[in-house]
Amino acid sequence: MALHNSTGSISISIEATIATVEFGHPASNSFPSSLLKELTTTIETLGHNPEVGVVVLKSQGTATFCAGASFDELLAVTTEAEGKTFFSGFANLINAMRKCPKIIVGRVQGKTVGGGVGIAAACDYVLATHEASVKLSELSIGIGPFVIEPAVSRKIGKTALAELSLVAGEWKSAAWAKEKGLFANTFATIEKLDEAVSILTHQLASYNPEAVTEMKKVLWEGTEHWDNLLVERAAITGKLVLSEATKSALKRN
Repeated sequence: MALHNSTGSISISIEATIATVEFGHPASNSFPSSLLKELTTTIETLGHNPEVGVVVLKSQGTATFCAGASFDELLAVTTEAEGKTFFSGFANLINAMRKCPKIIVGRVQGKTVGGGVGIAAACDYVLATHEASVKLSELSIGIGPFVIEPAVSRKIGKTALAELSLVAGEWKSAAWAKEKGLFANTFATIEKLDEAVSILTHQLASYNPEAVTEMKKVLWEGTEHWDNLLVERAAITGKLVLSEATKSALKRN
């Protein structure tokens, strides 16, 4: 099944209880709000599908995994309410991923920025290529990675978060991301990556589904307050995006 619109697409395939979800957008697989909403609904639906045992989340192409939020849509924000609504899209997606009773495996084939780092962090297990550098550029455009921070900090800790977010123009290597715990493993080529994803997902699909669901709950213990926290963070970011400094920075990028 494929969902297409002018602001990107999502395709879903299910084979041997393994659901593969692929998102894409012409602007380096960035996310406008409509695509965020579609992906959130897709994750929720697959989570309740008895024919699905594990979910693979990937993006189109061989270059960028995800460029984060749509700059065009950010520039179009004119009120705090609009800003909160837009960034709540990332909040809703991360919350859907953490509450999904199925294990979500992230397949990260290339660079990822901002909200894309948050999406990777919200996966339960991430495999990537050596080209999968990461960057949190939010401070450089006058906002901050506030919505995705809980997911990123849960994976890499506050010290690594500071390394990643305070030097907002600097890419951190895939090796760095693996060392800090964002990636479980990295591979030299996309072919090797896909082979590893296949082996892992078939292994996960062979487990007792009830045991996997209970394990997922254990992995996300202590995050129950995120339903409110991430929306509060969206409001903070939605206010900051209205500043002249942010508008100017977005136009330069």
